[in-house]
Amino acid sequence: MKFDLGRLVVTSTINNTIAGNEQFAKDVSSALKRYCKADFSDMKYSEDIEMNLNAIKTGEDRIFANYDTCEGTIYIITEWDRSVTTILFPDEYW
Repeated sequence: MKFDLGRLVVTSTINNTIAGNEQFAKDVSSALKRYCKADFSDMKYSEDIEMNLNAIKTGEDRIFANYDTCEGTIYIITEWDRSVTTILFPDEYW
C-alpha cells in the first residue's frame, strides 16, 4: 500500500449495491486494490493523477480517484489527514 487509508467506509447505496450485485462487489474490490497501489489510470486528466501522486508524497492533501464499474463510476476519496477513505457514487458527492 502506498498510503494509509484510515477508516474505510462505504455509503449505504454502495453497500446495498454490493449486497445485490456480485460483479459490482468484485469491481469495487478491484478498484480499491488499484487505488491502494496508486493506480489512477481510469482518471481522465493527467493533472489529477499528478495531484494524487503529490498528495501521497507530501501527505498534505486528499486523494481522489474514480473507477469504472458495471454499475457506473465510483469515487474513492481519502481525506487529507488519512483518517478516512470513502467509496461512493458520483451523485452522492456533495
